[in-house]
Amino acid sequence: MGVKNLGIVIVDGVGYRNFVLSDFCIKASEAFEKLTIYSGLPAEVFSAYISDTCEVIELPVFKEGKLTWLYRKLKEVAHMQKHKKKFYGIAMNLEKNRATTYSKRSWLTRFAFIWTSLFNSEKNINHFYKKQKQSFSKNPVSIAYYQLLKETKPDVLFFTHQRPPYLAPLDAMAKKLNIKTCSFIFSWDNLPSKGRMAAPFDSYVVWSDLMKEELHYFYPETKNIKVSVVGTPQFEPYVLDTYFVEKTSFEARFNINPNLKTICYSCGDVSTSKNDSLYVEVIAKAIDQRKIEPVNFIVRTSPAEDGVRFSDIKEQYPAIIWNFPQWTLTRENHPEPWSQRVPESEDLRTLRSLLMYCDLNVNMCSTMGLDFMLFDKPVVNPVFGTPTNGLYNDGKYLKYGHYERVVAIGAVTIPRDEVALVNEINFSLENPLSRLEEQKALLKLQIGKPLKGTSQRIIAALKTARE
Repeated sequence: MGVKNLGIVIVDGVGYRNFVLSDFCIKASEAFEKLTIYSGLPAEVFSAYISDTCEVIELPVFKEGKLTWLYRKLKEVAHMQKHKKKFYGIAMNLEKNRATTYSKRSWLTRFAFIWTSLFNSEKNINHFYKKQKQSFSKNPVSIAYYQLLKETKPDVLFFTHQRPPYLAPLDAMAKKLNIKTCSFIFSWDNLPSKGRMAAPFDSYVVWSDLMKEELHYFYPETKNIKVSVVGTPQFEPYVLDTYFVEKTSFEARFNINPNLKTICYSCGDVSTSKNDSLYVEVIAKAIDQRKIEPVNFIVRTSPAEDGVRFSDIKEQYPAIIWNFPQWTLTRENHPEPWSQRVPESEDLRTLRSLLMYCDLNVNMCSTMGLDFMLFDKPVVNPVFGTPTNGLYNDGKYLKYGHYERVVAIGAVTIPRDEVALVNEINFSLENPLSRLEEQKALLKLQIGKPLKGTSQRIIAALKTARE
């Protein structure tokens, strides 16, 4: 049976960037008779980017009851208990979940750790999910989801993210109405480094053959359902004409000296990349002291923060050029305010221009390394932190499954102190293609398909999602 009516669940600003600012919604509007976006964002943010035939419905916010929280916690912790010995990233995320206070919820978390240390098989995990599903079945928001889906009647409900726990009721209500569900695996680190996904969806679209193998490993039941390798739409804007920027416009935008090379430091989130300020300062000081040749130095902060943590560096090193991503906070007082930051299309043009015209990227083990590699730019990953030297231990990320491959392939260089960072920057500026072969090997492994046509491949997979 063919799919005529497609529902798309977009829960946050990154999903908005990936599926609205790419070609996906435009192509989907042409491919399906009806397109409905079920949104965790205000409906008005979509108006400039979707066709008149696409309906946007704001989802009521689901708040977990106590039992729902407990069973969800048991499910997630059991998944991490099962895989912690083999996957360092999962072990680290498990540790993050340990209780540190003495509230009632903390005691329940301690119980979850003890119980799941004994019961963490797939059978146990599926049992916890079954109890979780029962616990939210009568929740007023779950019932509202049921009525919403019953009225709008999508043939397939496509989730653009597999992790947020509040997606579980939406998936369950869809199944109750015999609506097929399909999920996109959101990021390259989500399977080997994170906890259990929100729900067992009916089918999946993934970046690469590698991600498909990971999905089958962590979720054995997916071996018996449809998993389509499509690439990822988050990089598709890099091959769309609408986001192209001329070099002269880039130079004017950032007041670039066209006679100098340009370094871009791209920051991570403050919660996982706490040493960004140190690395920026090391580079800026080395430029001032002429240990690095005269260059333009641009720092792009994380879209998830306001950049306040860099105030002292801005004052001390006025030559640094700052790029604060144009992501607008669309809702105040939301349970997850970071999810309500939405990018402007102009920010994608800015980002693409940085990728095209900067000569070198420096970041701490960020996905942004892939972005720059797509434009054949060298990438340096400073990692100074250890468990014992007083810095935030960002060295642990080198052991995460997805990043172990980056290091093993040799696609980046990993300086562990100031001298090494300066040396690696100088080497990469002089030898920009020295790791090109390794970078291309990494991109082939992690992004399984060409950037062009990504949206069409996802749509083709969704058209057969009911079969």
